[in-house]
Amino acid sequence: MEKKQTINFGAGPAKLPQSVLLQAQKELLDYNGSGVSVLEMSHRSSDFTKIMNTTENLLRELLSIPDNYKVMFFQGGGTGQFSAVPLNLIGLKEDRCADYLVTGTWSSNAAKEAEKYGKVNVVHPKLDTYTKIPDPSSWSLTPGSSYVYYCCNETVHGVEYNFIPETHGAVLVSDMSSNFLSRPVDVSKFGLIFAGAQKNVGCAGVAVVIVREDLIDHALTECPIVLNYQVQAQNNSLYNTPACFSIYIMSLVLEWIKNNGGVDAMETLNKKKSSMIYDIINSSNHFYTCPVDVACRSRMNVPFRVGKKQGDETLEKEFLDGASKLGMISLKGHRSVGGIRASLYNAVTVEDAQALEKAIHHAGPIRAGYAAGSVGPGFSKVKHSQRYRWRCTEYSQSYCT
Repeated sequence: MEKKQTINFGAGPAKLPQSVLLQAQKELLDYNGSGVSVLEMSHRSSDFTKIMNTTENLLRELLSIPDNYKVMFFQGGGTGQFSAVPLNLIGLKEDRCADYLVTGTWSSNAAKEAEKYGKVNVVHPKLDTYTKIPDPSSWSLTPGSSYVYYCCNETVHGVEYNFIPETHGAVLVSDMSSNFLSRPVDVSKFGLIFAGAQKNVGCAGVAVVIVREDLIDHALTECPIVLNYQVQAQNNSLYNTPACFSIYIMSLVLEWIKNNGGVDAMETLNKKKSSMIYDIINSSNHFYTCPVDVACRSRMNVPFRVGKKQGDETLEKEFLDGASKLGMISLKGHRSVGGIRASLYNAVTVEDAQALEKAIHHAGPIRAGYAAGSVGPGFSKVKHSQRYRWRCTEYSQSYCT
């Protein structure tokens, strides 16, 4: 029986490179001749020390991390860092004030969490919808703030910064969970970068923290010891038992990125993949719509609606059902916004994106409301019982109803 091909467009945990999965499978029962699995290996063994060192060294190489930055591995994911960042940094200045850019769900959650430990200033007018980045001319930074925080790519809403915010000397903190290593970044511009691994660089269970050394010894007294940057730095992320297998998987993914051209190559591929999907959406004469301002559309997470600007739930369900029959999974938008969302992380191939492009292209509207006029190149204009279906022409795997 032929194995069904599945294309994972999930927002995280997300697709891993096939070669990484195969290597992990090969080494699962016996890692590197040690006779044990990484799953059962002591975190203080020489074998795991090598895994940790390899992972850190690959990160330093791929991102050209300066020597005066610490690289640490935490449990708790990105959400854990919503607490860890203010617990470690808001005390940098006496006023215990931090500036936040709130452009989506995750930066909003981070700002709310930080309010427990000090004063939080949202530096721009409140957004009615998370579909754009406020113009920097509208920002009002706080003189003497401990840090300025932003989420570089908002996974839920598909909003991505294509610039590094100017902080006028304040420490810059960025949550890069969903675009980490998808493009080059000048680490020296930041005081701290963190990223959950489960989107671009591994599986769930571990978060990377890259922090400038002069910032690690300012934790509040109430900071839990497992979130204390100084404690973890002094103990090489081994104060408590780390997520050993997740770190191991990260090392394999980082090696894969290196062997496939590094972050420059990832950026080129990610531009190509996202352009395919945005182009087909833009050519549909508004049958498909992306709500995000063109200037800040994410290369990682492409949200769109079907049928009308606010989405037609019936059409969107049929789209998702049709995609599922083609082996495409996890395309449903986040529960808070609905619609469709295609996540195009590093491990998603150009061929995967092309398959989705074809599916969108050939899933033509066959509904009376769209039959009268053109709905873009290649889209069907046939009236068919007020329904929407998947066309079979030119796409042998499509399923028609």
